[in-house]
Amino acid sequence: MQRRRFLATSAALAASPLALGDEALWQGLRAGGYVLLVRHAATDPGIGDPSGFRLGVCGTQRNLSEAGRRQARALGAALRSRGVPTGPVLSSRWCRCLDTARLAFGRVEPAPMLDSMFRDSHAAVRAKQGEVLARVGRHRERSNLVLVTHDVNIRALAGEYVAPGGIVVARPGPGRLDVVGQLPVSGD
Repeated sequence: MQRRRFLATSAALAASPLALGDEALWQGLRAGGYVLLVRHAATDPGIGDPSGFRLGVCGTQRNLSEAGRRQARALGAALRSRGVPTGPVLSSRWCRCLDTARLAFGRVEPAPMLDSMFRDSHAAVRAKQGEVLARVGRHRERSNLVLVTHDVNIRALAGEYVAPGGIVVARPGPGRLDVVGQLPVSGD
């Protein structure tokens, strides 16, 4: 009996673009009021951006791979199929983040506070963290606030590592984010 239950659960996980995770987390997300820290979906190989990077010129950046585009669409479809309401969708101005947001949610608002902190000074990182936490603190809707950004930013804001296309779910606290779980996107 245990083996059959394990195999059934494994098959369900393989079929779902998002790992099933804790049902209580999904119920909470359906009620709203959370922050979804989404790491941009899979990209062409590399770290950072090529020399000659220019904000707003996607050809100078590391962009979503075909697998990343599929991953972003699947992420949005999985949240919709689970009845998760999404409110504002804010994103780093890097093309890979904007594209992830558009493909997953169909809309996006560029937000410089979510731009990559990879090369930022300590003071710049703290300033961006302060802006994000202030914005999160103002979210009072019954939907979930979506922030599409970079690994380094998610680690700085929530202290969590998440794979490309994964989601850290947090509750806004006074001047902080309280992590309640992760929704990792399964691979192709």
